[in-house]
Amino acid sequence: MVRYKSRYLLCELCVSEQSSLQLLDDRAVFTAVRGAVSSAHGDYGAALCRTSFAVKYLNAHTGVVFLRCRKRHYRLLWSALPFITSVENRGQRIPCFINCLHIGGTIRTCQKFLIRYNTQQLHRMLRLCHSEAERLEVRKAVLSCSLKSLEKEEEDEDVFGDEEEWGKG
Repeated sequence: MVRYKSRYLLCELCVSEQSSLQLLDDRAVFTAVRGAVSSAHGDYGAALCRTSFAVKYLNAHTGVVFLRCRKRHYRLLWSALPFITSVENRGQRIPCFINCLHIGGTIRTCQKFLIRYNTQQLHRMLRLCHSEAERLEVRKAVLSCSLKSLEKEEEDEDVFGDEEEWGKG
């Protein structure tokens, strides 16, 4: 059996209005990133990133996006991120940019970084909340970054592979 090795890019979706983050979903981010890779690297980059690219996590309160791609092709994805200027969802174009925070080899290392980053963001966002209900909602969203179910899903996906990456690492 061949195991696919992946890289996980932990990114921050930066928008001018925090309320516009609520309009985003993982499909919109997936489409924007895939389009940026296609425009930056052409059909070759689009084909390489299409095989295993996925949006594993999106937090609509903090703007944290967790992307997965193959280890051999993560630089193509990484280099296309600055070309994203907006994300379109439900007919609305939301101007934004994506800031890459961390690149990890396992979902565990990215999860640890995400927890540290979210605790920093929690302190920053709690100052901006106006009511107790908002504070509770922000705390719940930031502290719900447990990716144990995603970890199990990732292990299941890594079991199957092809001969292309046999022995390459």
